[in-house]
Amino acid sequence: MKFSEVFGSNKPLIACIHLLPLPGSPLYGGSMNEVYDRALQETEIFRNNKIDGLIIENFRDKPFFPVRVPAETVAALSAVAREVMKLAKVPIGINVLRNDGESAIAIAAAVQAHFVRINVHMNAVVSEQGIIQGTSHLTMRLRSALKSDVMVFADVGVKHAAPLADRGLAIETRDLTERGLADAIIVSGELTGSETKTGDVDIVRQNTSLPIVIGSGATPENLHRVYSKVDGVIVGSYFKKDGKGNNFVDEKRVRAFTDALVSLKRG
Repeated sequence: MKFSEVFGSNKPLIACIHLLPLPGSPLYGGSMNEVYDRALQETEIFRNNKIDGLIIENFRDKPFFPVRVPAETVAALSAVAREVMKLAKVPIGINVLRNDGESAIAIAAAVQAHFVRINVHMNAVVSEQGIIQGTSHLTMRLRSALKSDVMVFADVGVKHAAPLADRGLAIETRDLTERGLADAIIVSGELTGSETKTGDVDIVRQNTSLPIVIGSGATPENLHRVYSKVDGVIVGSYFKKDGKGNNFVDEKRVRAFTDALVSLKRG
């Protein structure tokens, strides 16, 4: 599966479905029906506003497991993802936080999703969950074993983290491209909602031929600075009430962003 085959020639706008806390996590409310309902309500908003793709994340399962998540998380994510897919009718991605690429691949294969996001595909970082090491050697072998063609969107300079040894964006990008077998590169700011630096995008562009996707901080006000430089945009926090990541999706903000995007495309 290739980026252009899934999204066409259009630069996709990809929104995040940040699930309510799932079973087993400290903030789980005790009802999977509430998880389903909220996910489908937000999916409907995005569907009505012509979003090009969605990423489903266990965003509220804090504090996160640094690598592998338990079976109940995989089960819940899989079940909700399948329901979202049936309603959304757009390409779907899976991101299992904090960094469970193997579970993401397995879920994507089971529900027939189109891509996964892996925050630390290669290298090692110091994060809010301690030291996290990439497991690309396991993730890509699992994808092969499952006969899956799901795409891997890999972060470079991952947010909420710092490199254990700073090898630079250029080298990390080349490694993800040449040794990590990534299908697209995600460039983000330092934290959830932080603006992505155009200079970082430029460095990544110089070191890969893969599609580049903005991973955080895009707003109607700054979109013009990065849109011409990238192949797609992921938006999470801006779409929420008051632009806060832990709030719920606000349709007025979704419309504001899509209106700005349409105007930008028209020139």
